[in-house]
Amino acid sequence: MNSKTMLYIAKRLLLAVLTIWVVITVTFFVMHSVPGGPFQKEKSMTAEAQARLEQKYGLDKPLMEQYGTYLKDIVLEFDFGPSLKQQGREVLGIIGDGMKTSAKLGLIAAFSALAVGIVLGSVAALRRNKLIDRIIMVITTAFVSMPSFIMGSILLLVFAVTLQWLPANGETALGLILPIVTLALYPTAYITRLTRSSMLDVLGQDYIRTAKAKGVSGPKIIFGHALKNSLIPVITYFGPMLAYIVTGSLVVEQIFAVPGIGRAFVSSITNRDYPMVMGTTIILATLVVVMNFVGDILYKVVDPRINLE
Repeated sequence: MNSKTMLYIAKRLLLAVLTIWVVITVTFFVMHSVPGGPFQKEKSMTAEAQARLEQKYGLDKPLMEQYGTYLKDIVLEFDFGPSLKQQGREVLGIIGDGMKTSAKLGLIAAFSALAVGIVLGSVAALRRNKLIDRIIMVITTAFVSMPSFIMGSILLLVFAVTLQWLPANGETALGLILPIVTLALYPTAYITRLTRSSMLDVLGQDYIRTAKAKGVSGPKIIFGHALKNSLIPVITYFGPMLAYIVTGSLVVEQIFAVPGIGRAFVSSITNRDYPMVMGTTIILATLVVVMNFVGDILYKVVDPRINLE
């Protein structure tokens, strides 16, 4: 690894850290600028009791002092503090419990989308302008254009309500099928179109024509040369896509009542649970930043010809 590559990685790492700090800062001050407080919904709570709770959680201190303490706890101890609504539970523990389900959904959906998208994209490229190509393009265009919450609602209505083939909630293993399909449809369609476009470009390159002229077999050209080089855009898209699937599952989890991080996050917003909202936002934003950073580095790993500057 040369000095230019090391310098590029250092710059990207510094930018990632700066981005996460901005997310922490903006999230903290936005949450504390929202009118009201986490204890104002308690009807039977006296002003004295509310003051004691605010003192217990440090909400009575000056805002900048709260920010400094919060930033120090995150950086030095990776501690997001206790939940203000779920007594006796730490924010990191709640997020960890929810992420067990959300991460499972995201990983299954992401790798399913990757496998199916590459296959469909390759078939469409190799059968360009044929019937199968047109069918794949029409279907993928429809899936790319449709938001996940609409697709989820349609799948729920058809397979859970009308046909009753699958459960309407995601609390069982069988009930996770519809959420996974919902999360996988958009990235599958996008990867399909990305693979098709990239492979058509690669198949038109001089080295592919040279390989054909030398009598190299069709499968070897496709799998040894064309597919390998056409996957560079797909691989670089996969990292951020994985992060976006996990973060984007919040809405899908609400539709299918999946006990993941989405349910806890929405509940924390309505309850003004400051530590929970900030902790979830920071964790998910960090996941997106890290996966983008990994995707940038993979450019060089997949294709050594790429110069990182």
